[in-house]
Amino acid sequence: MSKILKVSKPSDYSSYLGQTDTHDLISVIDYSELSPVPLSLNHYEVYGLFLQGQDEKIDLVYGTGKYDYSDGTLICVAPGQTGGKEDNGKRMEMSGWALLFHPDILQGTGLEKEIKHFSFFDYRINEALHMSEEERDIIIGLFMQIRTELRFPPDNIQNRIIVGLINLLLRYAQRFYNRQFASRTVANNNILVRFEKLIKEYFENDIQLKEGLPTVQYCSEQLNMSPTYLSDVIKKSTGETANHLIKHHMIQLAKNRLVAGMNSSEVAYSLGYDYPQHFSRTFKKMTG
Repeated sequence: MSKILKVSKPSDYSSYLGQTDTHDLISVIDYSELSPVPLSLNHYEVYGLFLQGQDEKIDLVYGTGKYDYSDGTLICVAPGQTGGKEDNGKRMEMSGWALLFHPDILQGTGLEKEIKHFSFFDYRINEALHMSEEERDIIIGLFMQIRTELRFPPDNIQNRIIVGLINLLLRYAQRFYNRQFASRTVANNNILVRFEKLIKEYFENDIQLKEGLPTVQYCSEQLNMSPTYLSDVIKKSTGETANHLIKHHMIQLAKNRLVAGMNSSEVAYSLGYDYPQHFSRTFKKMTG
């Protein structure tokens, strides 16, 4: 059974590495100051952003998969996720940075509600953010600004400043991810082609008769990526959601079958619907 470090608060992780924090709800880690460090497989109850040092390569676990985390990438984790590498008794030389913060620090701020819209917290490690030198410098600069603020004596405005810097950091990460999506047009188009082929073959092989309608979760598993990442790629490539494209393909099949003489109930069951009225509502919503 894997040995898992439970990270209920930022200091659970930083103290494991040998760092003493000055704030209960946030920790900034410069790995180069603590190396060599022990490895750990972590279950997070906090948010975390991990910027890997350049020219480093670590085989990390995310959920049930293993991925290469290298080339100075940024990965982000959210409460409820598990990731890292189980402690093998050895210490590793590392550079790079980490920022961990507890959800409580966001209470009463606009970011408390907005953070759920930063979809990259649900990406897998193999969907990490790859940055230019200039982009890395911006991210590192914000890590350093937060750490500098943590060295000041606490007052009634400190948390607002820290949350403001976290907000800025997340928005830069979102901008850089948007750039990554745009710069990987060929790769994204390949994902779109594979996605559309998968949906087509799903109905051609009558999988819907056993499994029901195809879902984004099913498609993402078949394409070996997280549902959130797949949805974001499809959205950036087409302007539509992945779920909309699934329904669009289904509606085209439904039109063909209706024209061929099948009634609506027969069409509904042939597409994997349990109840014809659900199909009718979807058809009307999609076609008017």
